[in-house]
Amino acid sequence: MKVLIINGSPRVGGNTTVALNEMVKVFDAEGVETEVIQIGNKDIRGCIACASCKETGKCVFDDEVNVIAKKFEEADGLVIASPVYYASPNATLIALLDRLFYSSHFDKTMKVGASVAVARRGGTTATYDVLNKYFGIVGMPIATSQYWNVLHGRGTGEAEQDKEGLQTMRTLARNMTFLMKSIAIGKDQFGLPEKEAWEPTNFIR
Repeated sequence: MKVLIINGSPRVGGNTTVALNEMVKVFDAEGVETEVIQIGNKDIRGCIACASCKETGKCVFDDEVNVIAKKFEEADGLVIASPVYYASPNATLIALLDRLFYSSHFDKTMKVGASVAVARRGGTTATYDVLNKYFGIVGMPIATSQYWNVLHGRGTGEAEQDKEGLQTMRTLARNMTFLMKSIAIGKDQFGLPEKEAWEPTNFIR
């Protein structure tokens, strides 16, 4: 089992890192390989809807998005974590995820996704909802915990005091591990669900 973890915070070692480190401890104990990539401090532009990826299978802007796409394809699960900015994820993370999910054409069905939001106080559930949308559009089961996947803290390391939040992160990692292992057994025995040919419709028709 392998989990790719994307840290959307621009602060190295900040409270988003605290949340993800708590998950990594559990993944390590469960024998799950992890790789954490921090992108919140990178210069990543948004999608321009050029659709060149439909021909090439990769984004026209050859940056971290194409590197992460290869790692994502090899992973059994994806964790995306973000600090809260105006009740929404970091814009750099959104830019990356828009391009990552749009330009990568490998089958993401039954890869497990989990999102994490970190804030001083409010906006966590709105951020959590936005991040989960990426999983829901490509057939990825969403891992949950004992509460919404949020952690609270403002100053560096302050999130270490959110004992319930840390427990939520540990439970999330355990649940995600169980789900990935269960899906692997199901795929071996039954294969992936049958897929119908896509029938796109527009609301103006």
